[in-house]
Order: sequence, then structure tokens, then C-alpha cells
Amino acid sequence: MRSEATDSPAGPCAGIRVLDFTTVVSGPTCTQALGDLGADVVKVEPPTGDPCRFSGAPFREPGFSGFLAQFNRNKRSVVIDLKHPDGRALAHRLARGVDVVAENFRPGVAERLGIGYEALRENNPGIVYLSLNGFGSDGPYAELPAYDQVIQGMTGLMPEQGGEAAPPALVQGGIADKASGMTAVTAVLAALLARERSADGHGQRVEVAMIDAFASFALPEAMMSRSFPPLVSDGPKSSDFFKTWQTADGFVVGLIVQDHQFQALCRVLERDDLAQDERFAGALNRFAHYSDLVPLIADEIRKHTTADLIERFRRFGAPFAAVNGVDDFLLDPQVEHRGTVTVHEDERFGEPTRYLTPPYRFERTPAAIRRHAPRLGEHTDEVLSEAGFAANEIAGLHERGVVG
Repeated sequence: MRSEATDSPAGPCAGIRVLDFTTVVSGPTCTQALGDLGADVVKVEPPTGDPCRFSGAPFREPGFSGFLAQFNRNKRSVVIDLKHPDGRALAHRLARGVDVVAENFRPGVAERLGIGYEALRENNPGIVYLSLNGFGSDGPYAELPAYDQVIQGMTGLMPEQGGEAAPPALVQGGIADKASGMTAVTAVLAALLARERSADGHGQRVEVAMIDAFASFALPEAMMSRSFPPLVSDGPKSSDFFKTWQTADGFVVGLIVQDHQFQALCRVLERDDLAQDERFAGALNRFAHYSDLVPLIADEIRKHTTADLIERFRRFGAPFAAVNGVDDFLLDPQVEHRGTVTVHEDERFGEPTRYLTPPYRFERTPAAIRRHAPRLGEHTDEVLSEAGFAANEIAGLHERGVVG
């Protein structure tokens, strides 16, 4: 794939223009998804660059990391010093011609930089302005910094991730950041739809707080037993269901819900007696006695190799899978068939980059990887020229250190 725009058919968000002030993971996850869907995303970076450029090895070159590549494709990079008065004026001028502005500063920072919603909507009342932050713009924690690990710790699932006999455990990856970013995609698209339907064509400010977004994503199962206070659940623990099963040489994972799936599992394990056991007859009884069933299944699964079990699970229709490492996943036949992971040539470096394919399949307006992640400031002159700046104006901005 070329590093410039390809001839791919336009995505469903083609024509939507996004001015992206976000950094690291949560905001870039959102704006990358909009870019995958066809939006023109201009990533505004300070002269020092988004911090993700300098973490997440390996590095293609200084300031161009694997971290950058995986969260910033389908974007163009413009360097603007927002601490310079002319930089703020430039940001205002660019914001006049966009549909979406996205920022993930702490509350109040965008306003101090002069790029808050009220300031930008004066000349563009149609903008959808996304503020993605840790704890929201009000409340006792509003001013506190928030990172993925902080939100994971607060939200309540780390003790269950660790288990009863182990310390609390983090999900290894920015799951709260990414959940917040994808929640923000939904919010932005909904706000664009509302603008489209409104009589005055006005946009609005949209706030997504990570603490709200991750709780919404992560806690529905935990909330089941807390749904009808003061009623209390006396059923199995979630750890009985969300568990791995040790085989003779590895691990498998799965869940039995429907009766025919349980019967299939009994055939796999050659334990037809379990299928006849009254405690496990029907889903209601089976869930009520799941803690009795777990050790019986575990003992049988340990007798077989992973490969033998997977072949038998698939033959009989029991929904189990091997516990893969990432490299195993990349080689999985279904992953290869679907093109879940794709490799594109980058002419700037003469070497390929491996990406996860956009996870949406549109019949007429396909999502696509149209641009590689940009070098710092790679498109500054191009974007300014499109915004109507003359060549001498652009040169003057460079000379004064306003842009890079």
C-alpha cells in the first residue's frame, strides 16, 4: 500500500473532516477508526510530537514506533505550536473547515490553549467537539490525571482478574483506553447524525469520560448480581465461567450454554453419564450446579492433548478453542482467510508494515487502510495549502517556529 491516499472506494465517512488534537491511545483509537471509515483526519501535534512516537518499540526510525503505527494510520500530521499566539490563530483557521474536533486533554487545558468548544464554535457552529478525558469535566476527580491502569484499578475487576489466590491483575494492554476510544467513535457518529437531522445544522460538544466508558464496557456481568437490590445472587461466581482449562500439554477455553453444546462436550470427553446427571439437565439446573460441574470437566480435559481436544470439540460442536499466543493467532487459518491481519508496503521506508484490518465490512462503502501512520509534520504544508494559506504565509509560519 502506498503511504499516500489509494484508489480504494470511499468509506462511509468520506467527506467528514476531523481535526485531531489527541495523543497516546484513547483519542487516537477514536480518530483512527474514523479514518478507517473514510474521514480525512488531520493529526495536530506539538513540535515534540505525540508521546507515542517515542514508546512502543520497535522503531522504524527515531520518532516512528510500532505504537505510532498501530494507532495512527489513515491520518495526516501537522505540527503546530499551540503555545504561540499565531499557532492558536492557525488552529482556529483550520477548525473553520472541519466537521469534528477531538481532544483528550484534562478538563480546562483546551480552553487555556484557546481551542475549547466555545472558542471554536463561534466560527463553526456545526462542529461536533469531542472531549475525551479521565473523569469528566466536573466532580471531585475532574482535575486528576488518568491512565488506563488507574481506570482499571478503580473500576473493580482487577481482583477477579487475579483470582482468589493471586494478587489483583491488570489486563495486559490499554483496554480502558481503547474501550473509551471506541465509545467515543459511537458518540461522534451519533452527534454527526443529530447534526444532519437538525434544522439549524448545529453540532454540539460531546464528552466521554474513561471512568464511565470503561464501566459501561466492563461491568455489565458484575452488575447482574447487583441489579435488583436488596436481592443478592447465590449463583456461581464469574470466575467459574471465565476460566481456562488445563490440558495434558496446554490450555483450552470455552463456555457451555445450550443443552446441545453440553451434550457435545460430554461426547468429546466420553462422559455420557454427565449428560444424564439430573444436576446438569437443562441450562437452569446446570448453571445452578456449575460449581459441581467444573471439577468434573477439569479432570477429564487434563487427560487429553490440546490438539486432540480441539479436533474433537470442532467435530462434535462444543464451543471451545485453544489458548493462543499472539503469534499463534496471526497464523490461525480463519484469521488468514478473513484477512484480519494485513501487510502493506510503505514506500517511504521500502519495507512492509503489518496492521490489524479495520473490523467493519461494508458492502458498498468499504473501510480501508488508505494511509500509513504519518511522520511528524509530514503533511503540514499540504494541509495548510488546502486550507488556503499562500506559499509565503506557510514559509513565514515555519520561520517563526509556529509550524513544523
